Amino acid sequence: MDRTTRRRRRLRSRLGVVLALAVGAGLGLTGGAGTALAADVNNARNAGFESGLTAWTCSAGSGAAVSSPVRTGAAALRATPSGQDNAKCSQTVSVKPDSTYRLSAWVQGSYVYLGASGTGTTDVSTWTPGGSGWSQLSTTFTTGPGTTSVTVYTHGWYGQPAYHADDVSVFGPDGGGGGDPDPVVPPAPAGLTAGSVTSSSVALGWSPSSGATGYHVYRDGTRVQSVTGTSATVTGLAASTSYRFQVSAANAAGESAKSAAVTATTSGGGTPGNPSVPRHALTGYWQNFDNGATVQKLRDVSPQYDIIAVSFADSTPTAGEIVFNLDPAVGYRSVDEFKNDIAAKKSAGKSVVLSVGGERGNVVINSDASATAFADSAYALMRSYGFNGVDIDLEHGINATYLTKALRQLSQRAGSSLVLTMAPQTIDMQSTGTEYFRTALAVKDILTVVNMQYYNSGSMLGCDQKVYSQGSVDFITALACIQLEGGLDASQVGIGVPASPRAAGSGYVDPQIVRNALDCLTRGTHCGSFKPSRTYPALRGAMTWSTNWDATAGSTWSAAVGPHVHNLP
Repeated sequence: MDRTTRRRRRLRSRLGVVLALAVGAGLGLTGGAGTALAADVNNARNAGFESGLTAWTCSAGSGAAVSSPVRTGAAALRATPSGQDNAKCSQTVSVKPDSTYRLSAWVQGSYVYLGASGTGTTDVSTWTPGGSGWSQLSTTFTTGPGTTSVTVYTHGWYGQPAYHADDVSVFGPDGGGGGDPDPVVPPAPAGLTAGSVTSSSVALGWSPSSGATGYHVYRDGTRVQSVTGTSATVTGLAASTSYRFQVSAANAAGESAKSAAVTATTSGGGTPGNPSVPRHALTGYWQNFDNGATVQKLRDVSPQYDIIAVSFADSTPTAGEIVFNLDPAVGYRSVDEFKNDIAAKKSAGKSVVLSVGGERGNVVINSDASATAFADSAYALMRSYGFNGVDIDLEHGINATYLTKALRQLSQRAGSSLVLTMAPQTIDMQSTGTEYFRTALAVKDILTVVNMQYYNSGSMLGCDQKVYSQGSVDFITALACIQLEGGLDASQVGIGVPASPRAAGSGYVDPQIVRNALDCLTRGTHCGSFKPSRTYPALRGAMTWSTNWDATAGSTWSAAVGPHVHNLP
């Protein structure tokens, strides 16, 4: 959105002469020989993507206006290269012949290009290898004697992740195409009120602020949300707790002062998705196959584990339907023996769930029929085997609308005793707009825990928009913060890590790092360079892949992490 506010005003070359004559003659700059010349303007339209993609064209449907990350205002461009498409987004801009323009844009991401074509002289472009923060690209071009329009563009590079762009400027003589005018900072919003509250959320509303393109919501002085409308629901709050809220207005010119504060107190309430799972729980995946790790029966799984996810269910030719096939390689003499082990674990206070998905599993739920097929077949397996619930570990894409319907139907059949867990990859929980995050929030009232996989991902953005390297305390805490501040209850957030270096391609950390991350999130101690703005003592716990790899390493992971989880505040 580069409607850069306090733009440097340049007058045309004759203005210096006019000024000199005016001063020497004691004349004003209006009328007579001292006629004022027009200042340069930004000729780009919808320069900050506040009106979506209006005036812009993106190749192969690669672009979209998004609310985060943004540099100014309430929107920015996100464009994603795919296959042989480099996500080029362009606009035709009206210009004056024989004139010089400064082209600039603020960008973020890998390999971002900015350029202008059809200048009538020498076309220009510039680029950056990118990074995690906003940086400005700029260049200049001169139009030819007959040039009245040029095409300006941004694009990424083949095979690279999405890039973001904001605040595009084509600064120079007014080409008459109706570029964005310079905005002014809007006034602070008035009329902030608190509406309905729950045990974990507060609804807010306020009056519109003239000239605002978006609003920032503050909780106890910390910005927690940005919206384009005049209402917001702040989630992820603690029960029976008082919070102080303010709102500011923003546009490309900047941010207003904060509004008058309003105080609201959340209601009391129990833990959502709260069957007989301990307040702090250790989750482990049990392998229904032999891949070189120790082959176990369920009875051999360490008693440190409170939730055991049997991996994995299998799909059928019917969309959404799942079955379970006990692998002879794990050594059970019969299915009944396996069922008896499930019953024994449950008698010992453990929860045994059936995991759906995994690296090679692909269960497709993308219609009402497939949602019902999933719910029916999952509930049938729960009754047949005695599973307490299901774990969603789909790694090949999900449809939040229909997966939510499927889980709702399963909950209706299973009742309040359902244990519902999830194990998304890090990329799946980078923002509340992803399908996984949307699903988790949509079933928050029946969700037990989300154990995000902090492995096989490489570096990722934390909630402070800084990049953190996999395998560090900061990586775990800054990424967990996204979920904790994005709407999930602390009791629904767990840390997923490999049990040994052999258990995953990357991301194994020493158990002490896991303990430090748990302490940082729950107690505010043993943090790295990232320290959350508050603590989350209700954090559910930790998860590992897998109980088999843990056993292969002498159960050192569960012996080190399990007691620490169970002794969290």
